[in-house]
Amino acid sequence: MLVVSLSGSPALKSRSGVVLEHARHWLQAHDVNVQALKIRDFAAEDLLYAHFDSPQVIDFIEAVKQADGLLIGTPVYKASFSGALKTLLDLLPERSLHGKVVLPLATGGSIAHMLAVDYALKPVLSALKCQEVLHGIFAIDTQISYSNNEQGGELDDILTERLHEGLEHFHHGLLRRVQARHSLAGGHLKLAL
Repeated sequence: MLVVSLSGSPALKSRSGVVLEHARHWLQAHDVNVQALKIRDFAAEDLLYAHFDSPQVIDFIEAVKQADGLLIGTPVYKASFSGALKTLLDLLPERSLHGKVVLPLATGGSIAHMLAVDYALKPVLSALKCQEVLHGIFAIDTQISYSNNEQGGELDDILTERLHEGLEHFHHGLLRRVQARHSLAGGHLKLAL
């Protein structure tokens, strides 16, 4: 199984990045390969001018195509997800998320930003034909502290429990996708015989 982890924070140090790192470690412990990408790894010109022919953009589109699922992490700014993340998602072909499992993760300064995932990010994912967007996980900034550990920080107990529960659902969705793909491949094999 392959998952693309996409950090939509333009900051070098970000709370949403810490949550994504914890998720990446959890998934790797459950035998899932995770390819971590960060918005700041892309050239700003490629995003702003929609350079579909950029090698980084081509690699991103191919990674998403190969993935069984996506983790999308973003800070919430002014009641919406990261604008830089939106410019990158806009470069994906229309049906890029068809059949993929997506788990959105968002961080913000207060609980008032919690609905940003439902009202801002999920419609964009639906436009990319994602049929299985799981219930997103929203974290208040105070639930995350920075540190020098390999995940870049610590999550409080409540957030850790919610993240692990969300990742369990995500993992089950990935397993369903892989099983369906194998069943379909087996069906085609039987038809060929």
